[in-house]
Amino acid sequence: MEIQYLNKVDSTHTYLKKIIKQNGYIKPISVATQHQTSGIGSRDNSWEGKDKNLFFSFVLDKILLPLDLPIQSYSIYFSYILKDMLKQQDSKVWLKWPNDFYINDKKIGGTITNISGDLVYCGIGLNLNFISDEYGYL
Repeated sequence: MEIQYLNKVDSTHTYLKKIIKQNGYIKPISVATQHQTSGIGSRDNSWEGKDKNLFFSFVLDKILLPLDLPIQSYSIYFSYILKDMLKQQDSKVWLKWPNDFYINDKKIGGTITNISGDLVYCGIGLNLNFISDEYGYL
């Protein structure tokens, strides 16, 4: 997977969609940043991206996913993989169904997935640093 890092971007998800629209899809690509100004959340919510947190999106052809994985489970699948990786690093992160990351009672992030034709776009935002009383950190 090709990985692009940006110092600052409005939304990794929006940026990635623009890249694919302009250049077409050739191979899986991921875009990451620590500063996102207009992140996309579920149900048309925005995700404010404070500095030094982790925001990334990726796109891949759905043929690369398990054949028995239902489309409606893509966000859950990607969220679970990340949660499992974080647990291996001794994180106390847990998933609130279906795609929100929590530590204790504080939301620290989430996953959003969109499908366009045969392409699956996934965006993930995680608070690595404390940002407010409402949200926790990893």
